[in-house]
Amino acid sequence: MILVECPRDAMQGWKNFIPTEKKIDYLNALLKVGFDVLDCGSFVSAKAIPQMADTAQVINALDLSNSSTKLLVIVANQRGAEEAVAFDKISYLGFPFSISPSFQLRNTNSSLEESFERVKAIQSLCVAHQKELVIYLSMGFGNPYGDLYDQSILLKWAGEMAALGIKTISLADTVGLASPQQITDALTILIPQYPQIQFGVHLHASAANWEPKLAAAVHAGCNWIDGALKGIGGCPMAQDDLVGNMDTENIIQYLKQQQLLNHINTIQLQECSNMVSTVFQ
Repeated sequence: MILVECPRDAMQGWKNFIPTEKKIDYLNALLKVGFDVLDCGSFVSAKAIPQMADTAQVINALDLSNSSTKLLVIVANQRGAEEAVAFDKISYLGFPFSISPSFQLRNTNSSLEESFERVKAIQSLCVAHQKELVIYLSMGFGNPYGDLYDQSILLKWAGEMAALGIKTISLADTVGLASPQQITDALTILIPQYPQIQFGVHLHASAANWEPKLAAAVHAGCNWIDGALKGIGGCPMAQDDLVGNMDTENIIQYLKQQQLLNHINTIQLQECSNMVSTVFQ
């Protein structure tokens, strides 16, 4: 099981700017926990997401010397990807590709067709610089805009990504709409169809419904799971009231019970959990 901690997603919609040094200290602490991947920043418009304007400075200050955790950053266009691939420390670039045309326009100011052209260009950059592109199929379980959603749309876009050589696709429950049954249905359609692809989930959930959603994903064969400590965050482009991320501590407890996770430094995890209140003020 690949466990991804997403402080970038927690930070990006936070109202108050988190000082760069606080970001660096927090991320360096997270690098000692044992997460497989750390979603640590984004190379996107500072006007659109001002909280992430210091990503380059933050990455330069991260200490990977005693960590096996790999870094992931989000990009929304070729310019951002060109910035990201210049960093040796970065292993993964993530691109939010919404299968909802309305949300894709809202999130990256582009149509699905334009966004797919961006994916092609970014994948070429990743291949040339020994990086891996992770595609987030946002609104992956439906959308609140009335855009058409069904399994054929999921299969179409997964197939397009597979044809480009994409190895990891994560279905994002961008506004927390997904039911456990929808999660099961989506993954059981995709995983057998594209066995060469690693399918993940980025689920937004409440304290009341996180476990059924997570259980549905795990039992359907998902092996890449995103979370954020204390469940902070959500997509600021989705709606005014953010739906929180799934709390990493809950995910870890569940995966340990399922005997799917055994490489977490629980003492360091607690230290990071204690840091959250000083970082997010």
